[in-house]
Amino acid sequence: MKKYRYLILAFSILFMIGLTVLLGRPILEYMSDPAAVTLRLQNLGVWGPVVFMLLNIVQVLLAFIPGGPFEVAAGALWGPVWGTLICDIAMSTGGVITFLFVRKFGIRFVELFTTREKIQSVKFLKANRKSTSLLFLFFLLPGTPKDLMCYVVGLSDIKLSTWIFINLVGRLPAILLSALGGNAFSKKNYGIFIAVFVFIIILYFLGTFLYKKFNKEEETIKES
Repeated sequence: MKKYRYLILAFSILFMIGLTVLLGRPILEYMSDPAAVTLRLQNLGVWGPVVFMLLNIVQVLLAFIPGGPFEVAAGALWGPVWGTLICDIAMSTGGVITFLFVRKFGIRFVELFTTREKIQSVKFLKANRKSTSLLFLFFLLPGTPKDLMCYVVGLSDIKLSTWIFINLVGRLPAILLSALGGNAFSKKNYGIFIAVFVFIIILYFLGTFLYKKFNKEEETIKES
């Protein structure tokens, strides 16, 4: 069984490398020139959302690429409702794929995409009865490292069904806000755009503060 386990791991790594090579370049192009890539997606017609979702899934798998620009672009391209749904489904799919790979192959797989220090920095998930509630809260708020948490959650005892719910429901508010901002900007409703992003910035600082606070509390508890 170990032989097959390592074969599956090798195949999985090659598959993810292939996806990264195939879709990583368009992601980087999007990050450097969103307007040009947005135009290309519009020209793809019905295939535009499919390609966008694939790019968004890879963005979650790679973890170090921010998801915010994708959410804004989705709102500009397909409106706040469809843009939110497209991003939510894609990001949740990426989160579940990551979870399943980590649950199968453990910390060595996680270390292919992030450092052990970053893994250990997510302290609230360890030996904390409130960890599921905190995880849901952190997914509701901008400013928290959701893609990093996707990797670390696979090392915890959280159930897959709970994780799917947290992804699908928890991501919605932050994605919707970004999509609303992107849609307002595309329609030159700059007042709404500014108001939305001021609200996002406030929530961002709140999310960052709470995330650091609960991680620090967990560290203090362990030291005592």
